Amino acid sequence: MNDRLYTAQASRSAAVKARLDHPVIDTDVHVNDFAPALEDYVHHYGGSALVDALRKALGGRFATKSAAGKDWYQQSAEERQHNRTLRAPWWARVTRNTLDLATYTLPDLLAERLSEQGADYSVLFPNDVLSPAAAGTEFRQPLHRAINHFHADQYRKHAHRLTPVAGIPMHTPKEAIEELEFAVNTLGLKVINIPGGVRRPIPAVAALYPKDAHPEVAKHATYTDFFGIDSAHDYDPFWAKVVELGVPVTTHYGSQGWTGRQSISNYMFNHVGHFADGSQAFAKALFFGGVTKRFPGLRVGLLEGGADWGSHVYTHLVDRWEKRNRHSVQNYNPAHADIELLASLFERYGQDLTKGKPVNRDTLLRDSLGISALPHSRDPVDDELDDFKAAGIESVEDIRDRWVNNFFFGSEADDRTVAAAFNHKVNPLGVKINAIWSSDIGHWDVPDLTEPLAESWDLVEQGVISAADFKAFTFGNPYKFYTEANPRFFEGTDIAALTPRKS
Repeated sequence: MNDRLYTAQASRSAAVKARLDHPVIDTDVHVNDFAPALEDYVHHYGGSALVDALRKALGGRFATKSAAGKDWYQQSAEERQHNRTLRAPWWARVTRNTLDLATYTLPDLLAERLSEQGADYSVLFPNDVLSPAAAGTEFRQPLHRAINHFHADQYRKHAHRLTPVAGIPMHTPKEAIEELEFAVNTLGLKVINIPGGVRRPIPAVAALYPKDAHPEVAKHATYTDFFGIDSAHDYDPFWAKVVELGVPVTTHYGSQGWTGRQSISNYMFNHVGHFADGSQAFAKALFFGGVTKRFPGLRVGLLEGGADWGSHVYTHLVDRWEKRNRHSVQNYNPAHADIELLASLFERYGQDLTKGKPVNRDTLLRDSLGISALPHSRDPVDDELDDFKAAGIESVEDIRDRWVNNFFFGSEADDRTVAAAFNHKVNPLGVKINAIWSSDIGHWDVPDLTEPLAESWDLVEQGVISAADFKAFTFGNPYKFYTEANPRFFEGTDIAALTPRKS
């Protein structure tokens, strides 16, 4: 394998790695499943019916169809307008670089080439682990279980350097807990990937338009349950089990197809920023729903969206709490308006508006604010006044502890906006956001797996981040993410051998 050795020596990332005084942990590597092997495994689990369900789930992940069953490419421009058929991702995997294509499909080759990439340890996200959530109720759990079992067996011999995630369905807390326990206790998997939300029917609409009779209405008349706030289920038992088992939670939750991301012609229009938007909704649900308050040991990795949004949401949470906490919000309570003062000011300065007529004190407040400011049948009372109550926010420090401590933000190698995470002069209380290095190799944004680490070091040389930030990005924060959830996470791995024990 002299070609492998030569490539490793020639890699820019290998050269960067040789200069570092710390390991490198890659939190997001996408690998492919060799279809015949996977299908054979699934067949042993559930027969031909489960294989058919697998093919349907995988084939429908990015396919958008009209009511007539025609996909985007079968429709004319007029049909796409008529159906509002979403332009979905296309050509999303590496192919021209055939060596990389094979690398993402063959576990032994991937393990051999880590030195070219510059990583000491990688967490793997098999592309097919993201798909079974779309399967129907009958097949959703067995598909997840079969695929997780397949991946556990595929990568077991490389556990010292590679670990695949377990895909966990989240339609109900019960099924989530069952698959979590099987993945961790039986398969020995250490990281889970969940969808950041589940689409559910709007009950009032579903009652008027039952799915069996009105499938197209049911397809669109949905809301998204983000598991933390306003949920149809109590997910606390699931979060409790996650913390009990010491499992880091990850998600690649996107928002393509949401309002504002519904272009029928342009994939990039739908794509740019969609991971950040999707993960932001999920993270805010956990924050405002009090999940991060009740489970301070919960560690959640929000991947592919960058870290800058984690910084600006944290900042905006602080800004808004300072203006709209349960005390400050009284500044906007109409009951506190001084009607006599308002009337006197109108009398002194409002003659042109009132044309000399006396103001009506009974209607002056409504007339001044406008009907749009007082549209409700009554004013909010008690807990309705405090949007931060469930989160238990009494101070800015509480926001820090329930946002910064719990969430880790996957940023890709060439993402210059990662600088926002490390800008302690901007982030309230002088904190740095937990940006974690996520190469995303295996997808179209990384045409060469040997480049990402070098691209991140380029940010140091360009003055975008410091060398200390780079160390935190590629090692310190990822290490913290996994070990704060599970202190024994790296036992038996190359990272344990490379990391000095703390006295």
